[in-house]
Amino acid sequence: MAYPQLTDKAGALATALAIRTRKISVTEAVDAAITRAGRLDGEIDALAVTDFERACETAKAMDAAPRRLDQPLFGVPMTIKESFDVAGLPTTFGHPQFKDDIAPRDAALVRRLKAAGAIIIGKTNVPVDLTDWQSFNPVYGRTRNPHNHERSPGGSSGGSAAAVAAGIVPCDYGTDIGGSVRVPAHFCGVWGHKTTWGLVPKHGHDYPGISRQEGFVAATDSPLSIAGPLARNAPDLAVLVEVGAEVPLRRRPKPLTECRLLAITDLPGGPVDASVLEPTEAALETLTRAGVRIDRASPLLPDQARHYRSYVRMMNITMARGAPAPDGKRASATDWFDLMDAQAACMAEWEALFAEYDFVLAPPAPVLAVPHSDAAVFRGTLSINGVEEPGGSGLVWSGMATFPGLPSTVLPIGAGTYLGAELPCGMQVIGPRWRDLDCIAAAEAIGKLLHG
Repeated sequence: MAYPQLTDKAGALATALAIRTRKISVTEAVDAAITRAGRLDGEIDALAVTDFERACETAKAMDAAPRRLDQPLFGVPMTIKESFDVAGLPTTFGHPQFKDDIAPRDAALVRRLKAAGAIIIGKTNVPVDLTDWQSFNPVYGRTRNPHNHERSPGGSSGGSAAAVAAGIVPCDYGTDIGGSVRVPAHFCGVWGHKTTWGLVPKHGHDYPGISRQEGFVAATDSPLSIAGPLARNAPDLAVLVEVGAEVPLRRRPKPLTECRLLAITDLPGGPVDASVLEPTEAALETLTRAGVRIDRASPLLPDQARHYRSYVRMMNITMARGAPAPDGKRASATDWFDLMDAQAACMAEWEALFAEYDFVLAPPAPVLAVPHSDAAVFRGTLSINGVEEPGGSGLVWSGMATFPGLPSTVLPIGAGTYLGAELPCGMQVIGPRWRDLDCIAAAEAIGKLLHG
């Protein structure tokens, strides 16, 4: 089943090309995005904060200046996740007490996007503390999936994916520690990329109560969490990664038919619903018929059950900033060093696997877009093949790439029917560390084989 698309609007690079060749002006591109936001966002509530007036002023100034060939995103209107600081706009992480907390400066990534020519027209919605596969909070309300307004767009970068899927903007940048870029891409039928840990700086993506302390400059990039883009095609993802990257990335092009792939669809403690498995198996069959070599199991795959336990503990400590767990216990320095040792072992095991395989294919989540709920997904259950499973079981598929710090590209592969609704389905393409551009290229090649 072909994957559903909501918009035929131009992507980021296509928009930049139209501006560079003077088919449209920067002002026209920005006005069109703002018009689409006015027409579409009332139903999906993807935008948390708008910055239309400054965006229009920036567009006029850019139209009056020479076209910059060294700016790959020249004139491209885009949004960014609410949790990134944009000078002059509030950053709340979904908390009402921070709604008037105005960022004094741009986050490092925002500066890089602007330097590449992008125009930020607003910030996109998130769950409270960025800790849900939904995107609602008491400040900005609930974001709805553009494909089905009764379903979640995912989280925590749900507003990002919804804005891109609906066609309001061609691209956005989110963050991911528990699937927060990959799951929204999967739920909304767009492309998303979890970058190699440490590749894209997150300075200026800091909890607002901390980042406004006197003398504060920028918190360190937190363990596990990354910044990653969402877009409607692979080339846009690649340029967004390159714009945000701390270091240059090399491409090592290799035809997909010369690659050796490992497909994983079954993990301990991570059952997958038929609505995800069916389009996944159909995609794998299409790839196999096209001559792509895909193994379905390997003794080289790291012990996912063992590493998952370490991943969840490290993630919980990181997100709580070391505060005591619900049972009152606080992790010690020894606990943390043990987790770092476990992570290093996990990285080494994946490196051994990638000596034999080029990429690993896997579901981004065990279900398609979930119905709205007032409770966080991880505090409830997920309906998987008619059985109510713990909501946290979905993190098995997120942690697979997160704990070892690997890059992972999600591409739309088709659609499935989940709890009575036809919805988009995606697939993860996981690769070796620092091979982000190759991951995206492999995902693009897979997409071409699946959809022509």
